[in-house]
Amino acid sequence: MTNGHAPSLYAATADPELRFPPLTEAAKADVAIVGGGYTGLAAALTLAAAGVDVVLLEAARVGWGASGRNGGQLHSGQRRDQDWLEMHLGVDTARRLWTIGEEAKAFTLDLIRRYRIACDWRAGLIETVHKQRMVAEEIAYVDKLKRDYGYDAVEWLDRDRLAAAIGTDVYFGGRRDSGAGHLDPLKFAQGLARAAAAAGARIHEETRATALVGQKVRTTQGSVSANIIILAGNGYLDGVDAEVEARVMPIDNYMLATAPIGAGQPGGSIPGGEAVSDSRFVVYYFRPTGDGRVIFGGGETYSLRAPADVARFVRGHFRRIYPALARERVDFAWGGRLAITRHRLPLIRRVRPGVYTAAGYSGQGVALAPFAGKVLADAIRGDPGWLDTFAALPVPRFPGGKLLRYPALVAGMTWYALRDRL
Repeated sequence: MTNGHAPSLYAATADPELRFPPLTEAAKADVAIVGGGYTGLAAALTLAAAGVDVVLLEAARVGWGASGRNGGQLHSGQRRDQDWLEMHLGVDTARRLWTIGEEAKAFTLDLIRRYRIACDWRAGLIETVHKQRMVAEEIAYVDKLKRDYGYDAVEWLDRDRLAAAIGTDVYFGGRRDSGAGHLDPLKFAQGLARAAAAAGARIHEETRATALVGQKVRTTQGSVSANIIILAGNGYLDGVDAEVEARVMPIDNYMLATAPIGAGQPGGSIPGGEAVSDSRFVVYYFRPTGDGRVIFGGGETYSLRAPADVARFVRGHFRRIYPALARERVDFAWGGRLAITRHRLPLIRRVRPGVYTAAGYSGQGVALAPFAGKVLADAIRGDPGWLDTFAALPVPRFPGGKLLRYPALVAGMTWYALRDRL
């Protein structure tokens, strides 16, 4: 462990002094929150700033899960693109979801500015195309965003311009989005925790929720009774609430960080400093850091067991994109657990009277997770805002229940991985 976190570049540069005591007694609150990631912390901050008595429970350290280990990419829109959303949910819902995506990005950036969170924010993100036959539809999508959604922050890069922008010629073009960007995810989570605590939220680390009984959250050493409970554990809610678990599937994803090699700087890889992700269903994503490293994410496992050698596992994917960098030293390699839903739409709703949840961001959590925390906090205070739109999204149970969902997932993701290569 590094500063109480799983070893990673982020953990190595996190604030080691930021700590909160475990809960060792029976407590009461207006709202109890399970999970100290972006969702829980943003909800706690929003509620505490409004004078609501909040207790937040985190099994390890704030930002210990996906919020502190992810690729740090802040994307526009939803996990599904606007064409898919229009086709499956209708134009009106697709437009509302686009607006939500824009508000979510703005909320994340406002949190950074308002609370002076030093998290290495950098604007710019490029979505690359890994198959020639997809180029025409991706160019059309850029036109669609400008024409139908009034989003002028995007431009198309042909293959040559893209290669110059990211330092590899393996892709066939890409969409540069100046309205998106990237950050250090753990520093952002720690900044939210400081702000929430300063607003009056009671945060308890090393306090694992073990069961939800009525309006009481039982923990390893105590409990919290509350009028409202928010389940914000995402992929780490094992055994806490069966209804949420039935609709949200945890999967593990892995990444590496090279030694400083001048990335994001003139003459280095990705000289413009953008984050990059690609069009694979099992996506590759990468970005430069402030000190010139490349952080690269690629490869997922569905057994919830990490590869024996994470660096070697990820390096095989890294080599496909940056063969010239494949021999560069890897200083850090780590994994993290995210959560997906069947349609890759987030699960944000009231589960039953007195219990709310937000989970299943499917890789879109840097923007959506903090915003979901605000949405739930606003709804609890009497302003449903966007909650009704989220609650109406189809987020069905995984077939086969908790025990049988993994074989179906493995079969499905194996098919998509094969399709990515064809």
